[in-house]
Amino acid sequence: MKIEKIEKSGHKQGCVLVHLEGGDLLRITEEELLHFDLYTGLDIGPETVVELQRRAARSETRVRAANMISARPLSKRELTKRLCDKGAADGDAEAAADWLEDIGALDDLAYAKTVVRHYSANGYGEAKLRDELRRRGVPREHWDEALGTAPDPRETLARVISARTKGKPLDEKERKKLSDMLLRRGFAWRDVKAALSELGGEILED
Repeated sequence: MKIEKIEKSGHKQGCVLVHLEGGDLLRITEEELLHFDLYTGLDIGPETVVELQRRAARSETRVRAANMISARPLSKRELTKRLCDKGAADGDAEAAADWLEDIGALDDLAYAKTVVRHYSANGYGEAKLRDELRRRGVPREHWDEALGTAPDPRETLARVISARTKGKPLDEKERKKLSDMLLRRGFAWRDVKAALSELGGEILED
């Protein structure tokens, strides 16, 4: 099968269009163009066409993966899933994630610390932080180190309570409502009880 024309795509950066006799069209990247030393007039067999398509799919997945993590931080598991959801083969998605990890562009520990900083800054406790790490597919081996970067829960509680109460005294119903909210945000009952006790009055556990 002879190559009739090779040209760069006018729509997708890094994409090369290889026109074959008979009207077939291969969409590859410059990496495959150089690796296979393709040029106009070259005869290539069906096996080469299949290999070009396979390698091009893997290269395209790499590009898509790089674009995804440049747009927003992701865990390795999240990235792999999103690539597969976009149609990438499992092996290509895993290979792209491994490649980004190898070059330091994908770092689950750094990502875990980012998640912890974000949710701590937004007034959430450790249980919520753990839920988010689990939901985002961060390996369990990174949790303790990431959680160790969180501020003292007493400081976070004091900040959240101050923002909610604005220094106003609370009646029993308001204190119960605030307590429930803090528990939903992932703070431990002992810390919530200690923090609210400083406002005065007794905090009853259901």
